[in-house]
Parts: sequence; C-alpha cells; structure tokens
Amino acid sequence: MFRFANPEYLILLVLIPLLGVYYWRRGARLRARMKFSTLRYARQAPRSWRQVFRQHLYLVRLAILSLLILGLARPQSGSRQEEVITEGIDIMLVLDVSTSMLAEDFKPKNRIEAAKTVAREFIQGRRNDPIGLVIFAREAFTQCPLTLDYGVLLQILEKTEVANPEWDGTAIGNGIATAVARLKDGKAKSKVIILLTDGENNAGEVDPITAAQIAHTFDIRIYTIGAGTRGTAMYPFDHPIFGKQYKPIPVEIDEELLTRIAEITGAKYFRATNTEKLRSIYKEIGELEKTRIEVKEFTKYHEEYLLYALIAFALIVVELIANHTILRKLP
Repeated sequence: MFRFANPEYLILLVLIPLLGVYYWRRGARLRARMKFSTLRYARQAPRSWRQVFRQHLYLVRLAILSLLILGLARPQSGSRQEEVITEGIDIMLVLDVSTSMLAEDFKPKNRIEAAKTVAREFIQGRRNDPIGLVIFAREAFTQCPLTLDYGVLLQILEKTEVANPEWDGTAIGNGIATAVARLKDGKAKSKVIILLTDGENNAGEVDPITAAQIAHTFDIRIYTIGAGTRGTAMYPFDHPIFGKQYKPIPVEIDEELLTRIAEITGAKYFRATNTEKLRSIYKEIGELEKTRIEVKEFTKYHEEYLLYALIAFALIVVELIANHTILRKLP
C-alpha cells in the first residue's frame, strides 16, 4: 500500500512541464549562431556527448525539482497488520476430594475421576486464562496457583487423589476462602471460582456463606456444582475376607447452600448426576465466561521521503561536478 501523507504539495508538479518549456526555449535562444553558405556538412558533423549532455542538462534540474516536490508530499509505503488484544479470566477450580468422591455413580470409574477428566477437558479448551486448583476435604489446600502453564496444571490435576480417611470431611467454606485468597489480588477484570462438591459442609472454620460474601466484595463469581446421582450411590470398601465390596450410601448434597453461594456472587448453581451432565455444565460455564478477544486491523506506514531526497541530492552533486569539470566553460 502506498500513499502521500501531504498530497497537497503534488500540485507543484504542474510547474515541471512549464519549466521544461522555459528551459528548452531559453537554451535555443542562447545557442551560438554562425552563418554558413550550406548546412549540409554541419549537419553531418558528429556531436560529442558533452554537447548532448550540456543541451539536456535542464532535464537533470527538472528531475531534481520533481524529486524534491515528491519528498515534500511525504511518500509512505504501508503494510496491513493486526493487533490481537486478549483479556483473560482468572479461574480457580475448587475440587472436593473427600472420600465420598469414590462413589461409583459416574462413569467410567467414580466421581473423582470423572471430575478430573471433565476439568482436564475444560482446561484444554481455554486460551490465555490463568487457571489454578484448590482441593478440600477437612481442610483446603492450593494444589496449583494461577498459571498459564496448562501442562504443569494438568500434571498436578492428574495426580490429585481423595483425602486419607483421617482427613475426611467437607469444608466448603475453607475451599472458597482459599480460592478467594488466590484470586483477590489478580489483575484480571473477571475472576471466577468453579466449585464441585458431592456433600454438605461439615468441617472447616470458615462459614460458606461468609466466604461467598467475601468473594462478592472482590467481584469474584462462584459457580457451584453438586455432583452425585439422586437417592443412593454405590460406594466401594475393602472387606477383610471378601476384598472389594460395595454398599449403598445416601447422596446428600446441600443444594440450598450451593444455590445461595452462587446467587450471592452473581453466578449459577448446577446439578450433575452423571459424567455427560457434568461435561455439559463445564461447557455452559465456558460459554458464560468467555475470554474477550479484540482484533484491530490497521496499516503501518513507513516514510519513504528520504529515498527521494537522497536521489535528488545525488543529482545535485552530479550537476555540480559536471559544471566544474567536463562542462566547464573556458573564458
């Protein structure tokens, strides 16, 4: 792409043909004249290149003037470019790792494995969003702080297991508070917690509602997910004689609490009764929390007047040297 930044100066180019006519007529008047009885031999006489150069030297001057006018008009060459502006979302995944997450009402294995699989797919589908991981049972821990290194995050997620029985419990308030502590000082305009649990709050020092209110003060939205079938679920245990056995356990999810937490922070509560439903929930959250991507197209121009100026300067030097050497007139 090419343009002139100051095209108004191009009007001066109309002077070039006028000056050309002026120089040509002036040169014709100034040529030395002699009378001959016949011009036959004069016309046949060879003309030296100096004579030709001297007679057409005005063309060099016109070229210099043309180049200077073009330089004043500021010629510019441009290339079309794109600037992509992304505004990421800070996301903390808060995962319940109490022993009840071993219940096998989710395929292909159990709740914890289904939650990890769907979380992995969610992470792999994000772009430019810092994501972290908090786990909770009786206590809450930051497994991975906010990071854009999804490879490291996925490795940590893969190694996540349910808590030992002595640390069993469901401290929802502690899980939220730990995630808020990681998000509150973030620079992103949008901050989100995705909390997944299969039980009721029965441990921890922080009340879940209080934690949600604190999250709200930092403009953090909390999407809550209750994971578990309705009624009872089969839970595996080791029998001292018969080995691995199963027993039905009641599915007790405090949906009222989870709904209230989501409402306080301006988010939404979801119930996942199987793996496919859980996958669709994460997909819906992904649609609700989209990374803002803005593409700006623009043309970047580069000044080219220097080239015109250098050529004009070179022609001036050539004329000066010629006038003092090969075109020099003797007295």
